Amino acid sequence: MLSHIRLTTALALGSVLSCSLPTQAHADSLWDSARNEVQHIWDNGTLDAYLPLNTYHMRWAYTQEKIAEFNENPWGFGLGRSLRDDKDNWHALYAMAFLDSHKKVEPIVGYAYTHPFARAGEWRAEIGYTAFITSRTDTLHSFPFPGVLPLVGISYGKFTINSTYIPGGKGNGNVLFTFAHYNF
Repeated sequence: MLSHIRLTTALALGSVLSCSLPTQAHADSLWDSARNEVQHIWDNGTLDAYLPLNTYHMRWAYTQEKIAEFNENPWGFGLGRSLRDDKDNWHALYAMAFLDSHKKVEPIVGYAYTHPFARAGEWRAEIGYTAFITSRTDTLHSFPFPGVLPLVGISYGKFTINSTYIPGGKGNGNVLFTFAHYNF
């Protein structure tokens, strides 16, 4: 299971990094960098636990009837490995499963990166991104697909609350997903 997560995460990260590359040699170099990053986090990182907290559907994008149908309590759990580099940037590999907006289980594996842009003592405000592979019953008939989303967080010591925004149009997407993670 863990080797499957490592492989899937490496593929997700490699796919994201290899988009629109000019040469095969450059693609190979980026693929090697992604693989080395995954290996470094796996070998040197420590255990993280993830807890989904909230799925907020932007009220302007949906009718009240649709909002009433949605699940905004994404019960679930996840595990990962992460580390902070010498610049206090956070690098993480994670696997999580939670209830999506339709109360269906959504698995996700990926890589996350944040950079602190403000600090006060043990408090950090961070910004970054996540590259992942997920599967949803209402998207591509549960066929796994990759994605990249922005990530913001507020950390205190080893505890962080992160949010990401899933863009969309009227009646789709436009969701703010919030989760917590603790680094052991």
